[in-house]
Amino acid sequence: MAQNNKISELTELLEPVVAQAGLFLEQVRLVRAGKYSTLQVTVDLPDGPGGVDSDKIAEVTRAVSGLLDQADPIAGSYTLEVSTPGAERELTSARHFSRTIGRTAQVTLLSGEEISGAVSAADAAGAVIAGQRVEYEEISKAYATVEFGKSGREAKK
Repeated sequence: MAQNNKISELTELLEPVVAQAGLFLEQVRLVRAGKYSTLQVTVDLPDGPGGVDSDKIAEVTRAVSGLLDQADPIAGSYTLEVSTPGAERELTSARHFSRTIGRTAQVTLLSGEEISGAVSAADAAGAVIAGQRVEYEEISKAYATVEFGKSGREAKK
């Protein structure tokens, strides 16, 4: 329970500085391994296609680090890691699906059926994947995936 309270406290503290950088605070995790701790802060674009570039990550890392130094919300020393969810992320919200439009998703429905294909649309209730409308409440698991195409040389063969 104390861990959940600490995560809530850190999330409240960090959300404004991340938003000021034009990003969305995706997740905050505090990982303890013995006497070592790591604060993992995951940020993303609020919506739309595209990714977060390294300059923006550096900017938000400096802002988060400065705020944490000032507020000192974590006892002892720790390592700060600021990153994005990555290309092959789990899709658990409508925002995740809307960020995946134009990319490929692998979805397993509660029925066991699997759907894999391009996400062409997403709204508050569901998404269109491989031309099929899927309501979020029907989804058991979903991931964005990366498909590597053939190189120009291989395509010419």
